[in-house]
Amino acid sequence: MVHLLQEAGLESQFECDSAGTTGHHVGSPPDRRMQASAQAAGITLRGRSRKFVVADFERFDRILAMDRDNYEDMLALDPAGRYAHKVKMICDYCTEHTDKEVPDPYYGGDAGFRYVIALLKDACSGLLETLRVESSR
Repeated sequence: MVHLLQEAGLESQFECDSAGTTGHHVGSPPDRRMQASAQAAGITLRGRSRKFVVADFERFDRILAMDRDNYEDMLALDPAGRYAHKVKMICDYCTEHTDKEVPDPYYGGDAGFRYVIALLKDACSGLLETLRVESSR
């Protein structure tokens, strides 16, 4: 998403971050296979892994889950449902792919990582268009 915002000259208008719902890789850079697949698509991944925390509900206007388990894990941190309206599935923004969830490429080969990059680029492009429409209102 950051890559697309930079291409559109909109990076200063939005804050993007990434967080997991488990703490397995906290502090680690993106997986080297994901970095290579992103680089092949002209995208540079930055940052370190962190865990999603309750304060993220206040910090962000839109919270996107990669899969149903992540979605449920985040909603579980909001038992009163105050922030449920902010939590969406990232694939809901896809315009070319029909996937409902982002598959986990971690234990697969390079093709799985390339597919995830293409899927997320599609979803983030759709999200960017949604943001553009919302900001023009």
